[in-house]
Amino acid sequence: MNSQTPVRALVFDAYGTLFNVHSIGIACESLFPGKGTELSRIWRTKQLEYTWLRSLMGRYTEFEAITRDALGIACRTLGLQLTQSDTTMLMEGYRQLDPFPEVKDALAALHGRKRAILSNGSPAMLSALVKHAGMSKFFDAVISVDELRMFKPHPSVYGLATRYLGVNAGEIGFVSSNFWDVSGASSFGFRTFWINRSNSQPDKLGFEPVAVVQRLDELLPYLN
Repeated sequence: MNSQTPVRALVFDAYGTLFNVHSIGIACESLFPGKGTELSRIWRTKQLEYTWLRSLMGRYTEFEAITRDALGIACRTLGLQLTQSDTTMLMEGYRQLDPFPEVKDALAALHGRKRAILSNGSPAMLSALVKHAGMSKFFDAVISVDELRMFKPHPSVYGLATRYLGVNAGEIGFVSSNFWDVSGASSFGFRTFWINRSNSQPDKLGFEPVAVVQRLDELLPYLN
């Protein structure tokens, strides 16, 4: 790291970065044998698409409603019959996603700096998710876009982290598994780190992260 711009705070995306969104695939598979993995994939894709489209249209709806709508279209795409009880079970599962195996130890090792989550998730979803995982102790703030009624990667969302943590943008290290999120944070002025868990190719959006790693615990050498 550049000693002239020390990282005083770390801000993490939640879904796909700290928590495995596809751990819901087990529940999907139990309801729809042979379709769980594909259902989980389409559900996540539509969830992201709906946040971007609603932001562009200026038609904000909280993330929980978007997640429910995305589940519905994913099931219809695959010709699956989704009951109300199925919806309730899967939506509850989204509040209980598994953290990736290394996350808790990595967060503990990153003590000494302010730490926060900055997520598109609605406040109730994020609160339940962090509490269920036993991870509340690791964070100074869990920040939802809900108060702005705008989703990432809009610049105003990243500004929430500077306000909540009282740290300048250039002193924040932002960590996400989503390259579009990394690009949005880089554009705002954060020092960014891409958790490339799936060996994806970076999108061409005009920004590069400080470092690319596959696991959260691989960040430590870049911060010391």
